[in-house]
Amino acid sequence: MEQEELKKWRESGNIAARAMKFARSIVNEGTPLLEIAEKTEKKIIELGGKPAFPVDLCCNEVTAHYSPVINDKTVAHGLVNIDLGVSVDGYLTDTASSVDLTSDGKYKKMIASGDEALKKAISMAKDGIEVCEIGKVIFETINKDGFTPIKNLYGHEIARWKIHAGLHVPSFDNNDRKVLKKDMIVAIEPFPTTGVGVVVNQKECQIYELLEKKPVRDLNGRKILEFIDQEYKTIPFCARWLAPKFEKITFYLAMLENQGILKQYPSLSEKSNAPVSQSEHTILVTEKGCEVLTQE
Repeated sequence: MEQEELKKWRESGNIAARAMKFARSIVNEGTPLLEIAEKTEKKIIELGGKPAFPVDLCCNEVTAHYSPVINDKTVAHGLVNIDLGVSVDGYLTDTASSVDLTSDGKYKKMIASGDEALKKAISMAKDGIEVCEIGKVIFETINKDGFTPIKNLYGHEIARWKIHAGLHVPSFDNNDRKVLKKDMIVAIEPFPTTGVGVVVNQKECQIYELLEKKPVRDLNGRKILEFIDQEYKTIPFCARWLAPKFEKITFYLAMLENQGILKQYPSLSEKSNAPVSQSEHTILVTEKGCEVLTQE
């Protein structure tokens, strides 16, 4: 890897770690999720990066891909998963952690189990390790604590401008013999739960990704598409980012989605409505181990 590339990956990871520390400090019972997301995204920008995707804030059984929508009234409660990403010139990093807001510490053991599974997975990561071996250790660690990992959510390789690229890292032994390779950027993210360990699609939450540029007849739609292509390229974005700049933004995003230009991501919830925690770091794979880019 070129030194200039490595410098930007490290800068991205450092900003992500600092932004996560900030986000955790403002997650309190009853605080609007919209306030937390907007303040955290602002902090990422203040630190010199840009959000690699809208800050996700998921409570209890809501597992992933929920970012507050325009005028969202949902407040933080119970178990809150914070998932954030940072872009530095398209060099992306991804990190997540959970906060237990209950008075009796109901979810602390689950959070600790995910953190331990992530720690063990990171200790194994190196050039040539099979991803199923990492998945096996994640499963065994979480299972011995009395929890089940979400099996249809995976860690993922990251490429420039692409938060999900190529390789997947499971949370169980799925017999995938693909291997980590030197200089790969990989996010590892176990999700322990007391439920059945499967997530299903829930409601749409105005998170989009540009799929394909096509001609757009409508002038306003064309301007919005040009802005999306210039500002976000292939990284996910949300309607609330565009609302201050464009009127009737939800209408036009729906129009572009219907034309196959944009893809909208639904939020994901645990199938049996059980709580789920999340632990995640982005690593740089090295010959004999790895470098954790998103750790302070």
